[in-house]
Amino acid sequence: MSDRKRLTLKDIAKELGISVSTASRALNSYPGISDETIKLVKDFAEKHNYVPNTMAVNFRKNKTMTIGMLVPELVHYFFSSVISGAINEAKKHNYSILVSQTDELLKNEIMASRTMLSSSVDGLLISISNQTDSADHLLEFIEEGRPVVQFDKVSDLISTPKVIVDDFQGAYDAVEHLIRQGYKKIAHINGLPYVKNSSERLRGYQEALSDHGMQSSPDWVVHCEEISEQEGFDFAKHLNSLPNPPDALFCITDLVAMGAMKFYKQSKIKIPNQIGLVGFSNWDMSNFASPALSSVDQHAFQIGEKAVGLLIEAIKSNQVGIDDVHVIKTSLVVRESSEKQ
Repeated sequence: MSDRKRLTLKDIAKELGISVSTASRALNSYPGISDETIKLVKDFAEKHNYVPNTMAVNFRKNKTMTIGMLVPELVHYFFSSVISGAINEAKKHNYSILVSQTDELLKNEIMASRTMLSSSVDGLLISISNQTDSADHLLEFIEEGRPVVQFDKVSDLISTPKVIVDDFQGAYDAVEHLIRQGYKKIAHINGLPYVKNSSERLRGYQEALSDHGMQSSPDWVVHCEEISEQEGFDFAKHLNSLPNPPDALFCITDLVAMGAMKFYKQSKIKIPNQIGLVGFSNWDMSNFASPALSSVDQHAFQIGEKAVGLLIEAIKSNQVGIDDVHVIKTSLVVRESSEKQ
């Protein structure tokens, strides 16, 4: 290793085969880190003239009382509700929140996170983009001694507290409800299969069918790329054109379900008697649709409150890199679109 290049926590961790968070805690002699690891890290740091980042050293003294927050979309009922919950909780602790949108693009996420870092936010809340397959830009926060909390869409590539929805159980409950209403051929309009919340909802759909002795045709599972109303319309049209069309749909979001509802209404297919519909998110518009849309409530406001609470706790305790998962339970809201008369 060249001593001309400034040594970072990431360098120390790589050389010693440990995580960045372990290296950080060892340098600060945190409880829970073995004496052997503390000595190993401190000896290595001294040998290679490691100079801690000034912001990290003065972390406790130089707070900006500002939190960064990155979301895929701002004009989105779920994320706007999360943001509202986050702001509500932050105010209780005299914190402000800077919010930025990534548009589901990794390049935007990296740029925005580095802007937040240079703005000296005390910590970062993030729901990762669909493209995110690296956590290096988030590790930069950990290296600076600033905690990160992930929510909703999360990555396992970095150890942080995570606030997630029980997507599996929410999907399971939705499909089981449709089964109990007497629907026999239940399709699923899913999201991108490699996105964790999409894959968990698909798993819940499949397991509910399996537990009730029902089969799902491969033709009845389709995948949105943009999670849009138009995709809901188009996929409902496609599914209805199959030789063996479904008699119920469980949709990845309410927006997709609303698109499907639009198709069925235009096609004079009666909801819920001929086709049952259940969405996911419980947007305000779901209750005002005609017929009103059954949906799985994610409790977005609570997610925002919980994520901020965890981040402020980490800021106050000066702890980074703690891998801890907090699951928010969903609840099924049954309305006209899935309740047969």
